[in-house]
Amino acid sequence: MLAATVVAMTAACSGPKEEAQKVLVVYYSQLGHTKAVADEIAARTGADIEEIAMVNPYDTSFGATIERCMQDREEGVLPEIQPFAANVADYDVVFIGFPVWFGTYAPPVTKWLEGVDLGGKKVVPFCTFGSGGLESSVADLRKCQPNADILDGYGVRAARMDAMPKEVEQYLIDAGFVDGEHSVAEPWGEQHEVSADEAAVFDAAVDGYPMLNAKAKAVAVRTVVDGTEYLFTAVNMPREDRPDQAPAEIQVFVIVADGQAPVFTRVVR
Repeated sequence: MLAATVVAMTAACSGPKEEAQKVLVVYYSQLGHTKAVADEIAARTGADIEEIAMVNPYDTSFGATIERCMQDREEGVLPEIQPFAANVADYDVVFIGFPVWFGTYAPPVTKWLEGVDLGGKKVVPFCTFGSGGLESSVADLRKCQPNADILDGYGVRAARMDAMPKEVEQYLIDAGFVDGEHSVAEPWGEQHEVSADEAAVFDAAVDGYPMLNAKAKAVAVRTVVDGTEYLFTAVNMPREDRPDQAPAEIQVFVIVADGQAPVFTRVVR
């Protein structure tokens, strides 16, 4: 396999370019969402790409997959994966992609990480999820590979895959992997008690998502390209299917693009 290269840029667009680095995109994908992100990253960076493939793949149904994962967790076992073709030691930068299950990277990625040393490498996590899990996954990855330089990474809801290509492009620019105009986010305003209008934005954004039963209590607001972003502090209350669930404070990020309905981009628990 030919080693792909990418030129890592300094934070300023006009700054000097560093020596070319060998880049690998590694991913596990069950339903195709994470694969789409992996393909986008590889196409934009020119990286080599390889899938983590299971010996005995999960069932494609959500219920069967969750049931098998829960049983494996109870038994303390991980799924077997196919031999890996790429020699990870040859690469300077490794992108690792996964769906978020149970608040962290899917078990096939855990299995792959058991057999690889990423020490001294720049590691870029990326993930797809129903509501969130990027932050907790990155924290777990840093514990698992303490000698690697692990970036904060990129995550996208499966319900927002149409926004992914543009977001991936901007992430790669801002992280210094491809050339382009860097984005500078406006600072968040102070958190304040939600107004009736802001509560309506929150309710519209989470409406119809079954895993949330939350009410906003505070919010910070900032202007972003083509719209407004909200950072809500909310309380997630027990759902009908989980009455024993304790109330929990969460953060919910919401985007209202110009002329579009509110949509939440991720939840931080």
